Amino acid sequence: MTKIIDGKQISSEIKHEIKIQVDKIITDGGKKPHLTAILVGNDGGSESYVNFKIKDCEEVGFESSLIRFEDSVSENELLSCIEKLNNDDNVDGFIVQLPLPGHINEDNVIEAVSPSKDVDGFHPVNVGKMVTGLDTFISATPMGIVELFKRYQIETSGKNCVIIGRSNIVGRPMSILMSQKQMNSTVTVVHSGTKNIPEICKDADILIAAMGKPNFLTADMVKQGAVVIDVGTTRIKSDKTKSGFKLAGDVDYENVAPKCSYITPVPGGVGPMTRVALLLNTFKASKNR
Repeated sequence: MTKIIDGKQISSEIKHEIKIQVDKIITDGGKKPHLTAILVGNDGGSESYVNFKIKDCEEVGFESSLIRFEDSVSENELLSCIEKLNNDDNVDGFIVQLPLPGHINEDNVIEAVSPSKDVDGFHPVNVGKMVTGLDTFISATPMGIVELFKRYQIETSGKNCVIIGRSNIVGRPMSILMSQKQMNSTVTVVHSGTKNIPEICKDADILIAAMGKPNFLTADMVKQGAVVIDVGTTRIKSDKTKSGFKLAGDVDYENVAPKCSYITPVPGGVGPMTRVALLLNTFKASKNR
């Protein structure tokens, strides 16, 4: 029988655990962890995501602040703001919400953030530490997925894990984490240049779909008893919702779910874990400081 992995429930449990620790720090006369978000422009998805992050901070007792810029902001202005946050002792960690307008070089922005405050885990120093297995800030979505495996006690050691997608934010770091000793899986990464993707997927004990193509993973690509993690969140038209849109994952959930031992829904699976991983990284940054 298929077990639904409830990311919402697990993230609530973790937030409760963080809040207990934060309350104790404050009772003992310590400082609230402080997360700052930089938001450029008025992208609807980014806007709601940042609002969720602020709400999450309130729930666990963190201080949070939001710095807004118009999408006409120059790269130099943005880099100057980042430099100020790097040197602000009151801020433990901060994020620059992506994507950024086309005239701003995202790599320059990511590299400008101090690695000690890079709670998104995107800075090359933190990525390098993750690759070599050193303690660091890990990109939020892969970190959240690893936490789901642990909390549901899903066996990963010796398992054949196929990751669909090779982005620097999800697919690539996920492949590294799954192949390290802690998770101990044998990992294959498939992408737009891979031939015979269905055959490769069919052989997987664990499938992690992170390519941003709605319903890409179909039932004929999944073997009986596989664990399926759906990272996709694409907004598609729907006549069944008031807004006229719904979130679709990379997995054809309705047809794939009956074949799985475990599966994440969309929404309510990986999304809440991405948000809570950011809180864990911010709490870690606060303790490090």
